[in-house]
Parts: sequence; structure tokens; C-alpha cells
Amino acid sequence: MELIVLMGALLLMIFIGAPIAVTMAVLPAIYIALTDELPLSTVPYQMYEAVASAPLIAIPFFLLTGALMNSGQITERLLLLSRELVGRVRGGLAQTTVLVSMMFAGMSGSAVADTAAVGGVLIPAMKKAGYHGPFAAALSAVAGTIGGIVPPSIVIILLAGSMGMSTGGLFMAGVLPGLAIGIMLMAVAYVISVKRNYPRYEEPFRWTVLASAFVGALPPLLIPLVIVLGIVFGVFTPTEAGAMTVLVAAAIGLFLYKSLTVREVGRTVSHTVKVTSSVFFILAASGPFSWLLNRIGALQGLEGWFMGYTQSPVLFTLVLVGFILLVGTVIETIPAIVVLAPTLIKVCVAAGFHEIQASLVVVVGFIMGAVTPPVGIVYFTAAFIAEEPLEKVGMALIPFMLVEVVVMFLILYFPALTLWLPRLAKFI
Repeated sequence: MELIVLMGALLLMIFIGAPIAVTMAVLPAIYIALTDELPLSTVPYQMYEAVASAPLIAIPFFLLTGALMNSGQITERLLLLSRELVGRVRGGLAQTTVLVSMMFAGMSGSAVADTAAVGGVLIPAMKKAGYHGPFAAALSAVAGTIGGIVPPSIVIILLAGSMGMSTGGLFMAGVLPGLAIGIMLMAVAYVISVKRNYPRYEEPFRWTVLASAFVGALPPLLIPLVIVLGIVFGVFTPTEAGAMTVLVAAAIGLFLYKSLTVREVGRTVSHTVKVTSSVFFILAASGPFSWLLNRIGALQGLEGWFMGYTQSPVLFTLVLVGFILLVGTVIETIPAIVVLAPTLIKVCVAAGFHEIQASLVVVVGFIMGAVTPPVGIVYFTAAFIAEEPLEKVGMALIPFMLVEVVVMFLILYFPALTLWLPRLAKFI
């Protein structure tokens, strides 16, 4: 009964527009006030415990790196290279959107940043070239989720911090699923583009133009390489890698491309502070909410429910994926990861899956929540850029979201997809 009342209150506050962080902090305070079992100081203590993790220090660094990349006009450099590589395929701008998103993902670590940076340039370009607006928005939104899966994913840092797992190992595990999503999105976009006869880049191919575009985009492309290799070979920790990428991104924008000014850097830092504050507020508020769920036995009940399906691997995976997708439609990615991921990973391990497999399934599934109505911030961002009705963008999302559902099953049924690189890098 307590769980039903709690979830009802949570959903009610979400649907009336209450901020999720406020909701998750207020409900435990109300519970304590009504039951008088513990002091109200339990709430701020649990908030502190939720953010008292050293790996979380990396988050503002990677957020700032993505912001500097966007302000430094690096997106345009990646766009030129991607256009030369895939722009001559039918639906060339759609292919370019996915490829640029994949490249930018290795620098931003954020699905929202990826969608805003790449979609801000390419969604209007696609509409101008004759692509349907909802298609352009949907493709950009789902391609943007790759930024939350491959290194330096902010979501993976959060998960590693809350689970006490190796950030480097999870980073490596996210590489192949991220690439698989990108390749499959390009295939779906190609089929739709052929059916609708979307245009392609008609300029004749020239090796000199490709070489020039590659040289122009090479400095930012080195950033994800530095992150991965630095962590794999133990040169620096994920937090130190974040600090390094900030310095490199600032140097590229200020001195190499000369597209950043000191004033722009100041504005970018200010914006990053605001975004970081929002992220950590949600993260802190998830602490007392998780405590409350444990207090009333909700998480234990969820664990017991899942354990009832572990004897049938097929049924278990169907229930797991369905549950993750359902939760993602009503709860934002960060609280979903912090509150529910530990329980879901535990039951996956009990069902015979490796904890890294389970972690990536949870990451991909809850990242999808960012593009699903009614609370998906990436969904709203793409629709706003495209100036298209939300319901039309929602319908256009379906074929692209199915790609990520397929990848979730591939992660579970093909362990090498997530375990090969971590093993190669000696994280397992």
C-alpha cells in the first residue's frame, strides 16, 4: 500500500510539472514527517551520500568539453568531413547527421549536448533540402543518444560511481554498442531516404577535398582517442581525462581554430556550471528517494519479482527490456539510473549475465527514455529545433527507436559485444 501511494504521488507531481529533483527530495521528507520514525536530517544526509563519490567529479569536465566543442565551431569541421565520407549516399544529409553525432559523441558524453549541437546545424539543413521535419528531428534525437553510450558518457560515469564499478571498463563496453546503433540508424535512414527519394550531395568526389576536411577535423577527433587510450593504459583516471579534454578543447578553439574568445569561454563555463548544478541536484535528490524505496521494501519487491523470471532467459530478457522501456517513459535518465540500475544489474547477474552486459542494457534502455514522450528532454530539444509538432516527431521516432531495442537484445544475447573490448583492455 505504501508503494502504491508513493508511486501515485510521484507520477502526480511529475504530471503537474513539479521538477523531478524537488519531487524526489520532498516525498521522503513527507514520509518521515508523517511516520516520525527518523529525524528529518536523514534527507540531507542521504543527499550528501548520493554525491559523495570521487568519479562524479569528471562530470563537469566532460560537460564543459562538449560546450567548448560546440562554441568552438568544431561541429562544422566534423560536418565537412562527414559530408565527404557519406554525403553522396541517398539521403546524404541523414547519413551525415548520424556520422557527425557519432563523432561528437566521443567528445560530449551527453545525449542532450549531442542533439543540440548536431541537430542545431543539420535539422534546419535537412528541412531546407526537402526532408520531412519530423524525420529530421527524430533521426537527430536518436542519433544523439549515442553521446550517452560511448566514452565519455556522463550516464556511465554516474552508473560506475553508484555501483562502485570501473569507469574505464564500462567506457570500453559502450564502444561497440554505440557503433552498432550508429550503423543501424544509417541503414534505416537509407531505406527511408530511398523510399522518399531524399536528395544526396551531388558535388563530384575529390581526394584533395576529403584530405582537407580530414586535416581540419583531426584535432577534435583526437580527443576521444586521448580519453580511451589514456584510461586504458593507466596514464590518467577518468576525472583527469576530463580535465585534459577541457584543456585540449579550449586550446583548439582559442589558438588553433581561433573560433573561441575569452568572453565566449567565460559564457561557456557559466552555462556548464548551471547544467552541472541541475545534474547534481537531481543526483542528490535521488539519494533520499532510493533510501525511501528501500525503507518501504519496494526495491526488494522489484528484485523478487524479477527473480521469478530468471529460470527462463528469453522471458527474463523480454520482461527486463519491457520494464526498462516503460520506466524510461515516465522517469528521467539520471534518477532512473541511480535509483533502479543497482537492482536491475543485481537481478541480471543472478540470471547469468555479466554485470557489464547488464550495465550497458540499463544504460541504453534508460538513455532511450530521453527521446520518448512525455518526459524525454532530447525529444523536446529536437522537436523544438525542427519547429515540428511533438506528436508528429513522436511517430517518426518509432523506426529509429526500434534500432536501440534490437541493440539491447544483442547486448544480452551476444556477450562479446560488450565484453570483448574490456577484456582486451584488461578491465575484466
